[in-house]
Amino acid sequence: MNCIAVASRCVLAAAMMAIFQATTWSATPPARQKDPVAPVANPCARLTAGSVVENPPALFSRGGVLSVDFSYQTTTDLDGRSLFCFMTPDGLENPTLHVQPGDHLQINITNNTPATPVEMQVNPPHCGASAITDSSVNLHFHGTNVSPTCHQDEVLHTVINSGETFAYDVLIPKDEPPGLYWYHSHIHMYVEPTLLGGASGVIVVEGIQNLVPALAGMPQRILVVRDQEVPNAPDPGASVPTNDITLNHIPIAYPQLTPAIIQIPSGERQFWRVSNSSASEILDLQVRYDGTPQPLQIVALDGVPTGSQDGTRQGTPIHAKHVLIPTAGRAEFIVQGPTDSVGTAALVTLAVDTGPDGDSDPERTLATIQTASAQTASARAPSAQPASSAAADNAVPAQAGAPWKQRFEKLAEAPVTAQRTVYFSDNNPLGLENHEFHTHQNHFLVLSQDNFEVNGTRAEHRIEGQFLDTVQVPYWDGNPTHPFPSVTIRMDFRGLDIGDFVYHCHIAEHEDNGMMSIIRVIPAPAAATSTPTAGRRTAR
Repeated sequence: MNCIAVASRCVLAAAMMAIFQATTWSATPPARQKDPVAPVANPCARLTAGSVVENPPALFSRGGVLSVDFSYQTTTDLDGRSLFCFMTPDGLENPTLHVQPGDHLQINITNNTPATPVEMQVNPPHCGASAITDSSVNLHFHGTNVSPTCHQDEVLHTVINSGETFAYDVLIPKDEPPGLYWYHSHIHMYVEPTLLGGASGVIVVEGIQNLVPALAGMPQRILVVRDQEVPNAPDPGASVPTNDITLNHIPIAYPQLTPAIIQIPSGERQFWRVSNSSASEILDLQVRYDGTPQPLQIVALDGVPTGSQDGTRQGTPIHAKHVLIPTAGRAEFIVQGPTDSVGTAALVTLAVDTGPDGDSDPERTLATIQTASAQTASARAPSAQPASSAAADNAVPAQAGAPWKQRFEKLAEAPVTAQRTVYFSDNNPLGLENHEFHTHQNHFLVLSQDNFEVNGTRAEHRIEGQFLDTVQVPYWDGNPTHPFPSVTIRMDFRGLDIGDFVYHCHIAEHEDNGMMSIIRVIPAPAAATSTPTAGRRTAR
C-alpha cells in the first residue's frame, strides 16, 4: 500500500483517474470489555421471494448512548451459499442503529463463527487478535467522520477471531451531518464474502428534518440493497446478472426475478432512505407508474443533505427521475405513492454498463408498489422491537429544531494547501471496468467530473458541489484519442482526528485484491494551527 500523509490543518485537492507497509498508529485506551455474547438460534434468516418489504429492526440511543450486543454468526442456505449476520441476543438481525450527533455508539461483539486456519499475521500494533483467518471479523462505520483509533473505526489492525469478544465505543461527532450511513466487516481479503453473505446494517444519524424541514413527520422507509451469488448460474450476459440482489433480505433471484412488494397508502409522500450495501452492484433507481418515470426529490447523498454545507445549514433538494447509487453509496429521496388509478407501479434499477471487464448489471424490478390502506401499510413498514421503537422508525421525527454547525461548512471557499493525483488502475492496462472510489473517516467535495459518462450519457443528477464518501469513476473506452475519465475532489482535514485510515475501490473483489491505500493524518504544527476546529471535533 502507498500512503498519503497530510497535516490536520490541510485542505487537499485530489484528482482520481480511472494505483492502488507498515503504518503508524496509536491506540486509544481500551473500551470496557464485556461478557461474551452467546450465539442465537436460527441466525441469518432470509425471507421468501415476493414478500412484503418491512423496515429492518431498529434500535435507538437513549441519554447519549446506544449500547448493542452483537453475535457474529454464519449458516448455509438451501443453495449452499454461506450467510453471515450480526444478531442481537433477542434475535434482531442487522438492526438499524439510530444515533444523535454527539452520541456514543457502544457495540460489544462476539465472533461465534467456527474457527479456521490462520491466513496471515497482522503488523503491530494489534487491536484485538494478531492474525487473520477467513472467519475473522471487525466493524467499519461507513461514511461516519469518526476517529480511526482502536475501539472506534479502525480497520487496519482490529481483528476479532472465532471465540473472541471485542468492545467498540464510537463517538459520533457533534457536527456529523444527519443522514444514512452503514456498518459492515472490513477484514482485508475477506470483505466480499461477508457482504455477499449479508452481514451489514445501516446507521441513521438523526436530525435531517432540522436541515430539511419538509421531512418533519414524513413516513420513512429504509431500504437496504445487498447482493448474493447466483446459484448454478450460466455465464453473465446482457440479461443474466453477475450476482442476485436482495431488498431488505427479500431475494430478487435469477431467473424468476420475482420482485418484492412495497405497500404504500394511495398518493402518500414518503421519505425513502436507500443504502447500496452490496459487494459490487451499481444501482440506478427509478420509480415508474404505468411505465412513466416519476419525479424524485433527492435530499441527501452518502449521509449529507444536498446543498447543506454552504453555511446556511439548509438542504437544497435535487430533482431527478432516476438516481445512480454506486456500490456502498446511499441516496435519500422523497417519492409520492401511486394513486388508485395507476395500473402498475414499480421500483426499478436500470441496466448499468460497468465496462467490458465489469460485472453484468441488467435492468431488474426490485419491487412492485401496491396501494394499501394507511393502517395496513403502517403495520407492514416497521419490524422493530419494542413497539415504541417501531413507531419511531416509521416516520421522521415530527419536530424540526435548529440546525447545528456542519462538519464541512464553506469548504468550497477554503484555500487549498496541497494537491494530489491518484490513479485508479489494475493489472489491465486498459482499465475497462468501473471503479468506486471510497474514503474512510472523511467525505469529499466533488469539484468536477471530466469525460464522465455512465451508459453513454451524463448522469441526470449532477454531483458537482455535493459531499460524498463514494464516487464512481467510469471505465476508459480504450480509444487512445480519448482521455481517461476523472473526478476532481476537495477534502477537508482541518479538525479531523489524527491517525491512519484507508481509501480504496469499494467493489469488494477489487478491495480484497489490494486496490487500497492509506491516508495518514498527522498533527498540524502548533504555529500553523489557525482554525478553531483543528484537532478533535467536539463543538456544535
